[in-house]
Amino acid sequence: MSQDTITLTSPVKELIASKEKEMIAFRRHLHANPEVSLEEFETTKTIAAKLDELGISYRLTKPTGVIAEIKGAKSGKTVLLRADMDALSVQQLNEVEYKSVEEGKMHACGHDAHVSMLMNAASALNQLKDTFEGTVRLVFQPAEEIAEGAKLMVEQSAVDGVDNAFGIHIWAPGKVGTVSCPAGPSFAAADIVKVDFVGSGGHAAQPHLNIDAAIMASQYVANVQSIVSRVVDPMQPAVVTLGKMEVGTRFNVIAENAHIEGTVRTFDPATRDKVEECIKHYAEEIARMYGGQATVEYQRMTEPVNNEERTANLVQQVAAQAFGEAAVDNCPPTMGGEDFGYYMMQIPGAFATVGSGNPDKDTCWPHHSGRFNVDEEALKVGAELYAQYALAYLGQDQF
Repeated sequence: MSQDTITLTSPVKELIASKEKEMIAFRRHLHANPEVSLEEFETTKTIAAKLDELGISYRLTKPTGVIAEIKGAKSGKTVLLRADMDALSVQQLNEVEYKSVEEGKMHACGHDAHVSMLMNAASALNQLKDTFEGTVRLVFQPAEEIAEGAKLMVEQSAVDGVDNAFGIHIWAPGKVGTVSCPAGPSFAAADIVKVDFVGSGGHAAQPHLNIDAAIMASQYVANVQSIVSRVVDPMQPAVVTLGKMEVGTRFNVIAENAHIEGTVRTFDPATRDKVEECIKHYAEEIARMYGGQATVEYQRMTEPVNNEERTANLVQQVAAQAFGEAAVDNCPPTMGGEDFGYYMMQIPGAFATVGSGNPDKDTCWPHHSGRFNVDEEALKVGAELYAQYALAYLGQDQF
C-alpha cells in the first residue's frame, strides 16, 4: 500500500490544536483524581459529562466504562477507538501541581493521557461527522491493569458490528512525538502463575521426620528457568518470572507450606502452551521427589497484541503524513502485557505507541514508577492520530 493511497483530512490538526489547553486540563484533572481498576466510578461520570457537553451519544457499561458513537453522514464501516482509564496502586513520588490527591493511587501508566487524547479526537470527529461515511465507536475502557477490562467490554457488545480496532499507548521509552506501529507482535501475552507446595511440618532439629516445603519451593524456583533455556524454542521469546514466595512460619520449624506467585510472558501460542505444561510438570515432579504435594493455578490474562499488517501500514502512513517521516518509529516488541489484544482476537486492528519521553521534562521514568509523568506535547500527537486514523480507515475501500 503506497502512501499516496490516503489523503488526510486537513481540518483535524487545527481542531485538535484548538482544544489542546482543554485537553491538558482534562488530563490533569484525571491525574489528580485517580481510580484503580473496576473502581473508576467518578472517572466514568467525568467522561459521560464531557460527552454530554460535546453532544455525543453514549451508553454506560458495568461496573464502569463508557461506549460512545459518532455516526457519519452515511452508513458504512465501523471503526473502534479505545482508551483505557484505570490508575494503579502506586504512591506518587514526583511533585507536580496536579499531583494525585488519593494516597497510594496514581496514574503511573498514562491512562489519564489516553482518555484526554481520545476525548479531543472525539470532539474533532464530531465536528466533522457530516464529512465521512461510517461510524466511529469510542470505548473508554476500565480495568486494563488487571487484564479484565477488554473482556468486559467485549461481553457488553463493544465490538459488535465493528470492522476494525485501533488503540494507543503513551510510551515513555519513545522520544516525544514519535509514533510506532510495526506489523506483527507488539505486546506479549501475560499470564499469572500460583504454585503451592505442601509437606509436613515439625521441629527443625528433626528434619528426617518431616517433608520440607521450603526445599521443594527453593528447588522449583531454581529449576523452573530451565523451561526457557532448555525446553522453549530459542527463536521464540519467553519469560518466566517468579516474583513472590512465602514459606514457613518460624526459624526453628520445618515449613509445611510454601506459596509462589509469578508471571509468564510469550508471543507464540505453541510456546505459551508448552510453558504452561512445563510449569505444572516441574511442580508435580519436584513435589513427588520430596514426598510432598503440589498444586498449580495457571491463569491466562492478556492475549498477545499482534498488529494486523494492513492496519499497521495504514497507521504508519497516517503518522508519516500527519507528523512527518521522521516521526515514524519502529519500537521493538515488549514483553509487557496489554489487554487490547483481546479486541484483536475478535476483529483486525493495530495498537500504536506515542512517544512521551523527554529528559528535559523528566518524563523518561518507566511506566508504573511513582515518578512517571508524560510530556504533554505528546497529547496532541495522540489525539490527532486517533482522529486521522479513524477517518483514513473509513475512507479505505480495500479494508
